[in-house]
Amino acid sequence: MMGPLGLWKNLRLVKDLRFVKTRMVGLMVALAAVLAGAPLSSVLAVESTGAPVPWQLDLPKGATVIQRQLFSFHQELLIIITAITIFVFVLLAYVAIRYRKAASPTPSRTTHNFTIEVIWTVVPVLILAVIAFPSFKLLYYMDRAEKPEMTLKVTGHQWYWNYELPEQKVEEFSSNLIPDDKISGNQIRLLSVDYPLVVPVDTTIQILLNGADVIHSWLVTDLGVQKSAFPGRTNETWMKIDKEGTYYGQCTQICGDRHGYMPIEVRAVSKEKFAQWTDLVLHSTAKDKMRDANEKVLGLSYGWMDSPSKTAQIAHPVAASAVAATSASSVTASR
Repeated sequence: MMGPLGLWKNLRLVKDLRFVKTRMVGLMVALAAVLAGAPLSSVLAVESTGAPVPWQLDLPKGATVIQRQLFSFHQELLIIITAITIFVFVLLAYVAIRYRKAASPTPSRTTHNFTIEVIWTVVPVLILAVIAFPSFKLLYYMDRAEKPEMTLKVTGHQWYWNYELPEQKVEEFSSNLIPDDKISGNQIRLLSVDYPLVVPVDTTIQILLNGADVIHSWLVTDLGVQKSAFPGRTNETWMKIDKEGTYYGQCTQICGDRHGYMPIEVRAVSKEKFAQWTDLVLHSTAKDKMRDANEKVLGLSYGWMDSPSKTAQIAHPVAASAVAATSASSVTASR
């Protein structure tokens, strides 16, 4: 008789096989579309869902102008790299077959060829120039906003993020990972946070980043934003989100043993909803104003905060104390 563990493994295997079958069908459809003449970039492109998806083959199209330009540049590089790879492979195959011992018993003693040497010097330079010019143009475009409509301050800590919206008078607040045993609903393990960053769409946002202790890196792929946060130095970048949704990211600079547990969650909402959220954050009578605003405007649930997390206690003592403090303050506020 099969035990519970064996039954679970069989069910998991069946689920995995079904998933692989689904993905293989998807790949066959994509291959058929390419053979039918559809552009490779349009077949492999992933619609922006805000988070990575299983078996994802390409970058997301994104929700900002910057990310779409990065995606297009990535596709151009893919074409160039593929062409170079095919050319080198064909050349090596030709040389191996044409000049094998049976076909060429007397090897050539040629040591120099002016034309070939010029070609293999000039062509790579031209290829690098074709790559470099759009690359530099995009780097300068990503550098800073010309006419920002609002400012966001991001501070990296071990191991969480602090956000501040000075122009909206939203004071600095911390954003921490939700423990594994508290994940529910649409939350994503290792990506969802307790207090997400809330920003409006169709708004040019200047982002100022710095680190409070060590070097961190703020990356949200769907928004085309990646910038290092250094202690004692302020870095600048920008974003303009054109589609409402929830977008996730992570710290991409190794910053200690909890480096993989300081995710980023950005909630892009309409300008009207953002105005409601900031007004409630500023004028709410609740003790935890951020929680009150997130529950009433964003529809988030914070019931998981009313009891301590067992996962955080096992994972790390510092995280455990932070979660316990947050839970205690939430229970006090609810009373």
